[in-house]
Amino acid sequence: MWTYEKKLEYPINIKNPNPAIAKFIISQVGGPDGELGASQRYLSQRYSMPFDEPIATLTDIGTEELAHLEMVSTIVHQLTRNMTIDQIKEAGFETYFVDHTAGVYPQAAAGFPFNALCFASKGDAITDLVEDMAADGATV
Repeated sequence: MWTYEKKLEYPINIKNPNPAIAKFIISQVGGPDGELGASQRYLSQRYSMPFDEPIATLTDIGTEELAHLEMVSTIVHQLTRNMTIDQIKEAGFETYFVDHTAGVYPQAAAGFPFNALCFASKGDAITDLVEDMAADGATV
């Protein structure tokens, strides 16, 4: 189904750990407006679309959001690998580190884990598309 090249479309090469920045960026993995929720939003809502074109569009967008998830997760991984104990303490990263060490775990910056309540799939094409626009910051 997939051909996977072990390289990102946009290479990420962060050299120095920075758990303080990772605490913010992690929200783009599993926060309320993160890439995990976005991918699930589009891939779930595609089933209620009345025509092939919006089904295909939402499928494409959903898989693109998964590619974004891979890039953001790579950023978090590179920011948290090889951290020293002092860096972990100074950034206030201890609570994350206790449970996940340097693993990438989908959560919001506030620390709560990803929850499917971050997105809606109502089964009505117009309602779902309006929710998509709101989630992506567009105006109606």
